[in-house]
Amino acid sequence: MPDRGCPHLNAITKVRLPARLECAECVKIGAQWVHLRTCQECGVTLCCDSSPHQHASQHARLVRHPVIASAQPGERWLYCYPHDSSCEY
Repeated sequence: MPDRGCPHLNAITKVRLPARLECAECVKIGAQWVHLRTCQECGVTLCCDSSPHQHASQHARLVRHPVIASAQPGERWLYCYPHDSSCEY
């Protein structure tokens, strides 16, 4: 695997895909989301920063899971919160 320029991104050897195309936290509160992201550490799928509740970045800060993957159909990228870096996979 090529060097992705970030130790967190380099640590991803298999991309976790979403089990469901919905934000687990928005579903609980009856909220809407814009786009979805899947945590590469625990596999939870949550909403992006363009969504009103920004659950994915809240999750990353709270539990310190650094890398997400886009859960949007047709998108194939990873993002590292601590290093503000991304790459395609």
